[in-house]
Amino acid sequence: MAGVFTLGIATLDYVYSVETMPTRGEKYRSRDLAVVGGGCAGNASVAIARLGGRCWLATRLADDLTGDQIVADLEREGVDASLSLRAPGLRSPVSAILVDAAGERMVVSYSDPTMPEETGWLPRALPDGTDAVLTDTRWGAGALAALGLARAAGIPGVLDGDRRPPHPDLVATASHVAFSAQALQEVSGEDDPRLGLAKIAQGVETWLAVTLGKEGVLFVENGEVAHCPAFAIAAVDTLGAGDVWHGAFALALAEGQGEREAIRFASATAAIKCTRFGGRAGTPTRDEVERFLAGAPAL
Repeated sequence: MAGVFTLGIATLDYVYSVETMPTRGEKYRSRDLAVVGGGCAGNASVAIARLGGRCWLATRLADDLTGDQIVADLEREGVDASLSLRAPGLRSPVSAILVDAAGERMVVSYSDPTMPEETGWLPRALPDGTDAVLTDTRWGAGALAALGLARAAGIPGVLDGDRRPPHPDLVATASHVAFSAQALQEVSGEDDPRLGLAKIAQGVETWLAVTLGKEGVLFVENGEVAHCPAFAIAAVDTLGAGDVWHGAFALALAEGQGEREAIRFASATAAIKCTRFGGRAGTPTRDEVERFLAGAPAL
C-alpha cells in the first residue's frame, strides 16, 4: 500500500443543488443538499484513501464542533488526521457551495484569518511508509516545509497550484506542479495555457502541468508541451474534481507510475467524480476507476 502525506486545507462544505445560479438578492430553493467534508487537501486525502492508498493529513483546524466534524469525516474515510493542528478559540473553515444543472459551482468560503502561520507543530520527518507528498497553496509556509521533506527524502513532492503560489520557492521545491488555468495565467501573465506553461518551464527542473477540465491536461514532456484529452462524461457536479485529480495523481506517483500513466489515472478518477452530486462524496473507489479505464479508449 503506497502512502501519501498531504498538507493543506480541509473544510466542512454545505453543497446546494440549484437549477441556475442566483442573479439577484431574493429567496431561492435548493433541489438537494449535501453536508460533506471538503477543501483541496481534505478532498485529495479522501481520494487517496478510497483509491487504496495510505494517507496522512496535516491541516489547520479550530478546536470547535466544525473541526470535530471535519476530523470525524476524514477518519471514517480512513485518513489519519492525527497530525493536524486544533487551535483553541478560532473557527474551522466552512464553505457554502451552489451547484447548477450544468454541474458548475459557485463557492463562498471562510477561513479564520487568525489561524497560526508558524510551522513548529509540524512533524520534522515524514511518517514511515510515505512514498509521496501532496500540498495545496492555502498555507505557503507549511507547504514549503512539507515539500522540503519530500525533496530531502527523494520522493515526489506534488503541489496543487489551484491558486497563485503564495511563496516564491514553492514551484522550485516541488518535483511536480499541476496548476489550474487561472493560477497559471496569474503566474505566467499568458492567457494561452500552452504559452503560459512553456514560459514557466524555462529555467526550472520541476515537472509542470495545467488541468483544464473538459479540455484535458497540458504538461511539459522532454521540453515540449504535450496534451492529454479528458474523458467524455456528462457532468453533474464538478466540485472537488481538481482536488480529487491531484490526490489520484500523487498516489499514482507514489505507486511508481510514470507521469502519463498518472495523468490518465487521475483524469479517470476526476471524471467519475463529476458524474455524481455532493462534492467529494462522489469520489470513486479503486475498483470503479479500474473498471472505467478498462472500458475507456487510450488517451
